[in-house]
Amino acid sequence: MAVLICGVLLWSCVHLFPAVMPRARASLIGKLGDKAYRGLFALDIVIALVLIVIGWRMADIRLLYAPPLYGSPVVPVLVFISFVLFAAANAPGNIRRMLRHPMLTGVVVWSGAHLLANGDTRSVVLFGGLGAWALLSMFLINRRDGARAIPGAVPIARDAITVLASGVLFLIVLYFHKWLFGVAAVPGW
Repeated sequence: MAVLICGVLLWSCVHLFPAVMPRARASLIGKLGDKAYRGLFALDIVIALVLIVIGWRMADIRLLYAPPLYGSPVVPVLVFISFVLFAAANAPGNIRRMLRHPMLTGVVVWSGAHLLANGDTRSVVLFGGLGAWALLSMFLINRRDGARAIPGAVPIARDAITVLASGVLFLIVLYFHKWLFGVAAVPGW
């Protein structure tokens, strides 16, 4: 479990660093240069992901609570919504007009869905940890950046493309979930 915890903490710290310590980040960029800083950031994220994957596979599975939505069709719907929000963060569309942080909101929805379907220790560490990181990130970014400029409206077709593309990726991940992550997304698959 320690490896999984380290991976989630490293992911969180690396991502929170710019919001918590903007001066230290600027100083580091000044010393290393922007490209080297981005490379170091990316390397840290890759290390965090490797620790998360290894830690997930190594962790003992102990039930902490009975998941209220295990096997429920609500969970895949919530995960699909999170996929749409992830995509909307980088796609010009009206979702970005409604939500300041669509990607982080997607992480919260994704982690919440997984916590409703999984009540074991490693799920609480991974999904609870990443959900807490996303909530804290939104708070810190809002505090750091203040009011936001709301983007202008775009044709609804752009949102439809985002939803459609997200749906295709969601179905692929849903189908291969057991092979990719070792757990069937839908019980019995």
